[in-house]
Amino acid sequence: MINTSRFLSDLHHLRSFGAQGSGVIRPAYSHEDIAARDWLANQMDEAGLTVRFDAMGNLFGLAEGRSLLLGSHSDTQPTGGWLDGALGVVAALEVARTAREMGGPAISVVSFQDEEGRFGGTTGSAVWSGLMTLTEADAATDTNGITLAQARTAMGDRVGADVDPAQFSGFIELHIEQGPTLDAAGEQIGVVTDIVGYREMMVTLTGQQNHAGTTPMALRRDAFQGLSAFNARLNDRLQNVVTPQSVWTIGHVALAPNASSIVPGQVRFSMQWRDGNRDRLDRMQSVIETALAEVVAEVGLGLESGAVLGLEPVAMAPALRARLEAAAKDVAPGRWRQMPSGALHDATNVARLMPVAMLFVPSIGGISHAFEEDTAEDDLVAGLRVLAQAAGLSG
Repeated sequence: MINTSRFLSDLHHLRSFGAQGSGVIRPAYSHEDIAARDWLANQMDEAGLTVRFDAMGNLFGLAEGRSLLLGSHSDTQPTGGWLDGALGVVAALEVARTAREMGGPAISVVSFQDEEGRFGGTTGSAVWSGLMTLTEADAATDTNGITLAQARTAMGDRVGADVDPAQFSGFIELHIEQGPTLDAAGEQIGVVTDIVGYREMMVTLTGQQNHAGTTPMALRRDAFQGLSAFNARLNDRLQNVVTPQSVWTIGHVALAPNASSIVPGQVRFSMQWRDGNRDRLDRMQSVIETALAEVVAEVGLGLESGAVLGLEPVAMAPALRARLEAAAKDVAPGRWRQMPSGALHDATNVARLMPVAMLFVPSIGGISHAFEEDTAEDDLVAGLRVLAQAAGLSG
């Protein structure tokens, strides 16, 4: 039987690596991250799994023969919560450990590296899935200019041969919702229908830097006013295109020269949009590009747009999803739902290799990526039980 006390104890122990107040600071390849991976590797070894680190630092605990893969990631945001990713890894460990104790089925475990994006986001699973090469990943830099190649030297001699995905029959990832839906409804389990796709590009608007006191408003080519007009127009134009689940964000804004007495001559910002429908992503992109073109013409700005990057939406595998739904009905009758994932997860990349499925437990207040991130213990245990039953064990 699943040992819920052992599961909760391990989850809190993992929290101790990089603990700060109620949160955790455990970025990819940091001392705390490596220490946490070493502890997890020891737990996998004691559970009878074969421990393997690949070149990226993805940590696998492998069962013998063909197996179902469970897990998530154990790195955190620069100032992150204690459950994001960690829940899925520790729950996977408990299911695999119990399976070994009961004599089957074969369950393997993974903790992917750099899901949280020190070097771009879901980097470890992107390399493992073939979405990018290790050479391409190595060239990425963090906000301090450190390359991934430099950072992953922290793995030292832990690194071994690559792990062949052909040995796995599928992948299930348990995660906190990171949103308010389940908590607001008083529900315990969300069975994911699909993971949204996202697109992102960097935009630079260039106007004319000038004196803030002597330049008449009618003669200004103010880059920030261009951004402001674009934002207002975009919000208005997208209303006829999107659904309540669609989201878009202007962020990472850099204004130049960023001085109180100078008309801004340039602004650089990120433009990101997410939706579960590929055609709608395309339509949103068209609206964004049209609105930008109109604003730069009206304000008299130059426009430079970077490449559009992103991932396409991914539907969950019907057979694995059905197993989660059956388990949810048993563990949380009347307190579960089908729902999309608005956040990106490693499962998106793993879907390139094998069938995938996901389930969520509530986030109190819908808070995540913050020290306040939390989930009630009863809900954590419910998620573990659903995962175990879907994997072929008694909850």
